[in-house]
Amino acid sequence: MYRIGIGYDIHALGVNRDLIIGGVKIPHTLGLIGHSDADVLIHAIIDAMFGALALGDIGTHFPDTDDAYKGISSVILLDRANNLIHDEGYTINNLDCNIIAQEPKMKPHIPAIRKTLAKVLKIDVNLISVKAKTKEKMDSVGEKRAIEANAVVMLRKEI
Repeated sequence: MYRIGIGYDIHALGVNRDLIIGGVKIPHTLGLIGHSDADVLIHAIIDAMFGALALGDIGTHFPDTDDAYKGISSVILLDRANNLIHDEGYTINNLDCNIIAQEPKMKPHIPAIRKTLAKVLKIDVNLISVKAKTKEKMDSVGEKRAIEANAVVMLRKEI
């Protein structure tokens, strides 16, 4: 049995924050603002995973009103989400993601992001697609005020 989920997230860029995307620290003058490390890509992936099994969203499981998650690495949250889907009897069949940012350029970081995600999710890197897009200078992302991501995951029932 297969289940499909879609996830989306957006975070504003701000000063005095590290830019963490897909569990990788990316050199930039600005970072993403959020309760956790604001890893927009991992948040979209977690929402896709939870959505595939109708388990709510990232805020249901890791609320930004809980100080336990303040400043937490999203890699930890992804590991917990992965354990939850395994507890439900599922594993990731494949994952397809987009990072949408006007800057910095994401393409040079994609191999490291894929490797990090594969390690945390305990799947082969060839099951993970990460693509980089811009907004052609339109809206908050195109104006370099935010970064967004979306993800689609296919889960399969473990035998």
